[in-house]
Amino acid sequence: MHLDVLDLRNFYYRTQLGRVAQRAIRDQVVRLWPPKVGETVAGFGFAVPLLRPYLSEARRVVGLMPGPQGVMPWPAGMENVSVLCEDTAWPLSTGFVDRLVLMHGLETSENPTAVLEESARVLGPGGRALFIVPNRSGLWSRRDVTPFGFGRPYSVAQLEAQLKLHGFTPERSCSVLFAPPSGTRFWLRSANFWEGFGRKMPWLAGGVLMVEASKQVYAPTKGGLRAAVKKPLRVLEGVGQGSPEPALNRG
Repeated sequence: MHLDVLDLRNFYYRTQLGRVAQRAIRDQVVRLWPPKVGETVAGFGFAVPLLRPYLSEARRVVGLMPGPQGVMPWPAGMENVSVLCEDTAWPLSTGFVDRLVLMHGLETSENPTAVLEESARVLGPGGRALFIVPNRSGLWSRRDVTPFGFGRPYSVAQLEAQLKLHGFTPERSCSVLFAPPSGTRFWLRSANFWEGFGRKMPWLAGGVLMVEASKQVYAPTKGGLRAAVKKPLRVLEGVGQGSPEPALNRG
């Protein structure tokens, strides 16, 4: 089930470990998707900590928070862009979104199929979605001191298989949070070192997986029979043309 919005807020905004996790994940999101002018960016679950870099450039930013989780106003001190919704019905038009981020939304949902279907529906042609989930092989999914210790952890293969079933094409994947999920001073101070080291060592298992996917768009099929006739019948040839005069018999 979805986590409570107060617990998520307290972790990401009021604990040192949460701020370290927020910075590491957000920095990787910005590396993958530098802010662009005029895009519509949306987040589902508790993705708002990752959306702040897009507020100044995007045409609009929307934070979708599921009903069982609850909603909080965001961003602080600015016009609110967060809204409460159901997993099965997002208050966005079809094809409305250019960039979609999901964090604490897929793995904690009791209806992940509906979440993926809504993700595909709201994403426009050429749009991209970024699914951020606990890594089944990482340390963060094995401890419940962080929000990534709840819900269903995934491997890359498992997540990509689910995405393909719902009309997505996985494009690239990576992982973040290579330091242990510990609030001790040593690990917190060395978090930047571990993130940089982990990016250079792709075989290391980070605590969180990111899979970027595009929406499959099929070319429309043309109706009607377009069979080519190799030897057409020439029944009507000569219709409308004068027939040659018969030769005079002079015999």
